[in-house]
Parts: sequence; C-alpha cells; structure tokens
Amino acid sequence: MRKQALPLRSLAVALLGTVALGQAAVAREPAGFSQAEWAQDYAAPAGLQVQRSLTPILSPQTIASTEQMVEKYREIVARGGWRPVTGADRLRIGSRGPAVGTLRQRLAVSGDLDQGQGGSNTYDSYVAAGVKRFQARHGLSQTGAMSMATQQAMNVPADIRLRQLEVNVVRLRSYSGNLGNRFVITNIPAALVQTVENGQVVTLHAAGVGKIDRQSPIMNAKAVEINFNPTWTVPASIVKKDLIPKMQKDPNYLTENKIRIFTGETEISPASVNWNSDEGTRYRYRQDSGADFNSMGIVRINIPNPHGVFMHDTNSKGVYGDDFRFISSGCVRVQNVREYITWLLKDTPGWGRDQVEQAIESGKRIDARMTQPVPVYWTYITAWSTPDGLVQFRDDIYKRDGVNVPSTLSAPTPVASAEQVQTFEPGDEEN
Repeated sequence: MRKQALPLRSLAVALLGTVALGQAAVAREPAGFSQAEWAQDYAAPAGLQVQRSLTPILSPQTIASTEQMVEKYREIVARGGWRPVTGADRLRIGSRGPAVGTLRQRLAVSGDLDQGQGGSNTYDSYVAAGVKRFQARHGLSQTGAMSMATQQAMNVPADIRLRQLEVNVVRLRSYSGNLGNRFVITNIPAALVQTVENGQVVTLHAAGVGKIDRQSPIMNAKAVEINFNPTWTVPASIVKKDLIPKMQKDPNYLTENKIRIFTGETEISPASVNWNSDEGTRYRYRQDSGADFNSMGIVRINIPNPHGVFMHDTNSKGVYGDDFRFISSGCVRVQNVREYITWLLKDTPGWGRDQVEQAIESGKRIDARMTQPVPVYWTYITAWSTPDGLVQFRDDIYKRDGVNVPSTLSAPTPVASAEQVQTFEPGDEEN
C-alpha cells in the first residue's frame, strides 16, 4: 500500500523529532565513535525481518531443517567461523567507527546481513535490521540496538554453535513419533509455549520457567483440568525455603499476601507462631484466590506428573517482557493464559471463550474437566532451525548440552518490566 504524504505541520514535527533523536544519540555516543550523517534511508529492509514460524519445534520439518543447518555450520566452521565483536555493546543507529565494520562482518557470516553490506563503518538501518534479526534468533529483545547480551551471544564461537546443533538434532529426533493431533510444547531454554494442531502452531506464549537451582523437569504429561480462581496450598519445600525466611524479615508478609495458616481445619494467627524455630513447618498454608495477589493468578492448568509441577497464570505479568524468564520454582507461567486455556478447552462442551471469561470474572473456584486430555511436552531444545532457514539458539541455562556454551544471560535483564519479580511462587511441589 502506498503511504500518504504527511501534512506539512506533522512533517515538521517528525523532522524535529529526528533532529532531537540525532542530538540525543550524539550525547550518548561511546568514546571513540563519531555520529554518522543522518541524510540516509533508515527504512528497515523487509528481507531481514523475522516472521513468526507456524512450524512446531517438535516436527519432522524442524528435524530436517536442523539437519541441514548442521551441514551449513560445518561449512562456516571449516571457513574459520567468525571474528569476535568487541566494544560494540552500546552501538545503535547513527554510530560510526571500526567496531561497526567488525559488527557488519559478523552479521554477514551468520546470514543476518547481506554480504554486500559488510564494508561500511556506519550503523545504518541495514545494520539495525541485521542486529534485530540476530536478536530474534537468540531470544533477545528485538531493539535493533546492540547490548552486552547481544554482543556476548555473537561471540559464542561457531564450532560451539555447531556442536550445540548436533546435540539438539538428537533431542529432536527423540520426538519423531506420533505426538498427537493436538498438543502443547514447552521449550524450557526458550521460555516459550506453543500449542499445535494439525501440524501447525496455533498460539504462541512467552513463559516463565524454573530457576537454575529449581529447574523445570523434562517430561511428557497431559493437561486434564482447568482450575479457575484457584487457591494455592504452599508446598512444604517453599515453606522452608521462602515463607519462613520472609516471615522472619517481615511479620506482616502472610497477612499482606492473604496467606492463611491452618492446623487441621482450624485457622491460626501468624503472631502465634515462633518463626525463629521450626514450628512454622508444622502447619498448612493456603493463599486466597485473587488475580491481583495470588501467585497462580486467575487459573491453574493441571498436568498430573511425578514432579508435582503444573502450568498457571501469574500476578506478575511484567516478567513476560524480560529476556531472562527463568524465575519460577519449577512450574511454568503462561503469558496470555486466557487464549491458552480457551484452546485447551476447545473440544470440551460448554467451554467456549465466553464461558471462560464468565468463569474468570465470577471470582469463584470453578473446575473444568477436559473431555479430551491434551498431551503436554516439556522439552529442552537450545538450537533448532525452521524450514525458512532461520536457525535459533538459546542459552544452555541448565548446562545440559555438554558443550560449554557460554551464558549470555547470566542474570535477570529487565526490558519491559518495572515490577519486582516474586521469588515466592508455585512450583517445586513435594509428593
């Protein structure tokens, strides 16, 4: 579609904004780099944009594409791989200097920038689009500007990326059987949930998964029931690890978070418990239902398994905009959970989107038993390729690849969230 010309006043405002952006960029320019000329075409090249793939990560197509990518990376390694990028972590559109030239060459080797765009020392729209494409392939926020995490990901050597692909081809092949017509994939290193139907991804959800010291398990299970507006009984492991230490620091913690204490069916006051002893481990703790404060948010998805973990909503939704989403105690938090559970309940009579919304808005505990349980696969795939030739890499967050992949996200890196991520949440249940 042809773009309409801006009215004169709007055009003037836009130009002033561009000048202001240029001035701000000059003020923040890292030492050793000068500001580039602004008389350039900064339109993002469409050819470098990453489109959402409808191909499930567990599919014959992904296996075949990843096998082809192994061969491609063998060729890259045979040609010497790529040079490390240094001093580029603060570069953005308008930056200029030798580090930009090195960055262009790095992007060209991995196919994120056309080989013919490798010579200039100016960070223009082509470099920004290439960086954005690289970030998309590595699960980083797609800003088009360099960051330390982006630079670190670029500096993982080509031979290690090759070995990572080889390890993950084996993992992908282990799922080459019939997974079902409708199923769910949770890819833990990518902190991502896919719903799959008839061989295509239907919905895609960012996720919050297990911390490094409280890992989400690799498992096959089935979603069988949806609990709307659930209460939450705190597992003994979290009482010991989290709840008691919090009460020692803040005697009002339980009351403020609407967590009640029971001995049998009798509720007792937090003030009657000696929190500096092991007395607190003798009681049962239950958090009231409530979207604003309950750690499970508005819904829990039951997937019976020997690890006692499940999937759920959260009251801290800002985390879904962060690069680092390894924040739970083993359970999986699901972004846009209403869409997810509507898809799960699709074949259960009486549970369309309207009924889902009514159950949520009622504020009451309502359980929906699924007519057809849906297979759920919690996987650990850190490298794969889609049929369009786009290769994806993620941090080996739990160190299971065995190829010493350096961490590029060694600590939480807030991008969209201004909220403090809760450390007291569902998961790590004990049987």
